[in-house]
Amino acid sequence: MSISPQPALLVLADGTSYRGLSFGAPGTTIGEVVFNTGMTGYQEVLTDPSYRGQIVTFTYPELGNTGVNPEDEESNQPQIKGAIARNICPRPSNWRSTQSLLEYLQEHKIPGIYGIDTRALTKKIRTLGAMNGAISTEILDPTELLQKVQSAPSMAGLNLVQGVTTKEVYQWSEPTNAAWEFNPSVSGYSGEKYTVVAIDFGVKKNILRRLASYGCRVVVVPANTPPEEILKHNPDGIFLSNGPGDPAAVNEGIETTKELLKSSKPVFGICMGHQVLGLALGADTFKLKFGHRGLNQPAGLQQKVEITSQNHGFAIHPDSLATEVEITHLNLNDQTVAGLRHKSLPLFSVQYHPEASPGPHDADYLFERFVQVMQDERRAKASKSK
Repeated sequence: MSISPQPALLVLADGTSYRGLSFGAPGTTIGEVVFNTGMTGYQEVLTDPSYRGQIVTFTYPELGNTGVNPEDEESNQPQIKGAIARNICPRPSNWRSTQSLLEYLQEHKIPGIYGIDTRALTKKIRTLGAMNGAISTEILDPTELLQKVQSAPSMAGLNLVQGVTTKEVYQWSEPTNAAWEFNPSVSGYSGEKYTVVAIDFGVKKNILRRLASYGCRVVVVPANTPPEEILKHNPDGIFLSNGPGDPAAVNEGIETTKELLKSSKPVFGICMGHQVLGLALGADTFKLKFGHRGLNQPAGLQQKVEITSQNHGFAIHPDSLATEVEITHLNLNDQTVAGLRHKSLPLFSVQYHPEASPGPHDADYLFERFVQVMQDERRAKASKSK
């Protein structure tokens, strides 16, 4: 498939404009312009619900080489508002490819722009911060397109969860494909089975696969499910998923989590779930200047470092944490909070993505830790009943 040489325009909220060429669908799209530094995994990025409402700049200089395929989708459709690239490969060369990136974006009506200086754009975002922008093949006058950008809402204060959460309760039992299983001790897991209720703020499929790989019977529920309905499933543990938008605006999820904490059941949160757990424990969140989006973010504490996959634009304010909550990980690039643990209750969370799709597997042990916490709680409960 060849790329149409149709001109396209990118305009940022500060008035900066970039002229390039269109790939994907024609039209106009508006969203928060962010950048991802990963060298692989563009399809996972496109379909990750945490990117809802955003236009993603890929800093890796060429996109599309490996095409797309159904197995690598993190949700049932692309979630981004638009894509920005330096170069585009129109003909993929990979044995797993079933469709080109261009065809995929056109099918799902996602606009893209390529042929611009993505390094200059990334430096601007790092300097001024993430900001709204628009890609258009219809409006090629920067002043006119800027007016549309300036009318769009800021990501701060925006609740996008209801646009990505499941509408119905469902069970997930599919583990990581055996061909891709990187932890030999997990293959053919035969330990105790635990029921986990996953509150879906925009969950990635590979998070559910990792939970299933560790022997969990996963029940996925909508983000607005009342706490009493969640507890009717008699879960051994509760999982708070990743998701898009401003965590402080997800009021229903925060209130539900507060109520669930009263049950003293084990809770594990990732990304949005980490922030929601922190907010439920009384902490505050704030918007990062340009966020953390990539596959090589160092996180750790006390001389142990994990290289992690991250995708978020908000963080927990460390000074707002209650005394019974301790920091377990920091993002070692900017010292923001990357992990929490309650000192007396079975609660913990991380700001990054231990399922690592894409990314390194340094933090996969956190799923095993969640299972261990559920096991400890089950055995403690059984001993008390004797």
